[in-house]
Amino acid sequence: MAYTNIDDPSAHFQAFTYTGTGTTNSITLDGNSDLQPDLYWYKTRSNSNYHYLADSSRGTTNYIYPNDSLAEGTGYTSYVQSFDTNGVTLGAGDSGTNTGGTTFANWVWKANGGTTSSNTDGSITSTVQANQDAGFSIVTYTGTGSAGTVGHGLDGKTPKFIIVKNRSDGGASGATNGNWQCWHTGFTINNSIQLNLSLSPDNAGADNGYWNNTLPTSSVFSVGYFNSVNGSTDAMIAYCFAEKQGYSKFGKYVGNGNADGTFVYTGFKPAFVLVKNASAVESWVVYDTARNTFNLTNLKLSPDTADSENNNSGIGGAAYNNIDILSNGFKCRSNNAATNGSGNTIIYMAFAENPFVTSTGIPTTAR
Repeated sequence: MAYTNIDDPSAHFQAFTYTGTGTTNSITLDGNSDLQPDLYWYKTRSNSNYHYLADSSRGTTNYIYPNDSLAEGTGYTSYVQSFDTNGVTLGAGDSGTNTGGTTFANWVWKANGGTTSSNTDGSITSTVQANQDAGFSIVTYTGTGSAGTVGHGLDGKTPKFIIVKNRSDGGASGATNGNWQCWHTGFTINNSIQLNLSLSPDNAGADNGYWNNTLPTSSVFSVGYFNSVNGSTDAMIAYCFAEKQGYSKFGKYVGNGNADGTFVYTGFKPAFVLVKNASAVESWVVYDTARNTFNLTNLKLSPDTADSENNNSGIGGAAYNNIDILSNGFKCRSNNAATNGSGNTIIYMAFAENPFVTSTGIPTTAR
């Protein structure tokens, strides 16, 4: 059996950067394969502004914001104008999208080209578009306010990471209802962690309000009665990720609190790493190889804040969040609690730049 069935991860995920122009801006991706985005997440690097997330199920003019509990914003025709056969076209935008001279970090995933289908595997009917090869699906559903199950469409693969957002609720009057909820394979059944907050996981006591005390299966994931995952009559969205050897990995590690930090084996050279200390109040941290083309990998953004990119200029101390990206995983290079807190459990998701070994036996090279 081949080590991986995905020899070119750029067909399914890419990280890239661009500099805003303030006018219509067509960006062509530079991966080995063409990629028409279905999920597009971007963030200004050089100033403080929101993270933006658009997808082809909701349409390019509708936005949700990973660093905030706000409800979905709609009708933004000057932001992303189209998902193209190998890239995106941006409008004039605003300070968060395409301002002239502003630099941006970008991450895109392929689902099914915007083609959706109804899924009745769960007790709550969902609308799904899925990339079976890469283990990724975009799921929309209408909340019921009562515990139920939702079909994820991942073709017999069980999700390892599920991100849910109530699109209808949020903001100052409904922040809790609008918080992003994440279930990760490193958690117990009831635990949920908020993408837009730096908090530790919330297990919601014993009331099963998030995931109904039920692990996801190869066909459905479960939701409880909390508004943030299943608000009655509310528009919901979920991004579901299954693990694919040589392409994606979702796991946890224990920090050692040392500048010679923990090594995490993924089985590929990562292009993208997102980590969160699940034992402490610490920000999420995201790295990619488009912003850091060599080690140290020290340019971090945090999905739970609107902060500009942090350039960690040193190594080893608590002020830094540095990692090394290696041919078969990543290694922490500081004692910072966010990424390597001593004795702390750190969860992560990672996507590949190259598999460690291709299906024909060709090994990847280190950076």
